[in-house]
Amino acid sequence: MLGWDGELPPPAVRTFADMRPVLANTSCAGDGTLYFMYRDLAKSDADWRWLHAHKLRYDLTVIPPRNLCGEWVKTKGHYHPDTTKGTGYPEIYEVLEGRAHYLLQTRALDDIVLIAAQAGDLVIIPPGYGHITINPSPDRTLTMANIVSTAFESEYAEYERLHGAAYYELTSGEFVRNRHYPVMPPVRHVTPRSGRGDRRIVRGPLYSLIGNEKALSFLNRPEEYSEIFRVLLKD
Repeated sequence: MLGWDGELPPPAVRTFADMRPVLANTSCAGDGTLYFMYRDLAKSDADWRWLHAHKLRYDLTVIPPRNLCGEWVKTKGHYHPDTTKGTGYPEIYEVLEGRAHYLLQTRALDDIVLIAAQAGDLVIIPPGYGHITINPSPDRTLTMANIVSTAFESEYAEYERLHGAAYYELTSGEFVRNRHYPVMPPVRHVTPRSGRGDRRIVRGPLYSLIGNEKALSFLNRPEEYSEIFRVLLKD
């Protein structure tokens, strides 16, 4: 697999049946696996021990191209809870292959953001934003890596209850509002970044940050980075 040497453990998967409730067309007919999640990876025992000692996890997600009755294939979507200090846990992604559309939304639904990323881009999901990832390609697999704190469990219930994210991205390129949500602002488009200038949090490649406690401390101590998070989603 691109971005990984050697064998991988069996992946967790999301099947068509798992994803049907969050599709734009819940009557869409289909079957099989839509995407694969390889969790808790490391290229050496030393890297794995370092990650676990710092309450972090490195994952790979593989999303083959697929048209779901006029909607691009996507992940299910989830929110992160707050830390004990009241700031939401962030997450960081790197696109390894293909293209990704990260669709973010606040719990209050007062901000909906799309970040279009390509291979080599790093994307930080700031505190307070739920998110899905979309593969907007008709013929290219999306492979992405992420590092996230292991101090919490992702919260899927709100996405399940409301039948997906606030908007659906159709294969036509149109974003259609999910009718299960109230009236919301339109989708804002933001370029991928992990900070700028002296407010940059990290530089990639993502795996190279393993062992660098300072670079990844924002994942478990987000309250110390509030000023930097504010610049990530500026137009």
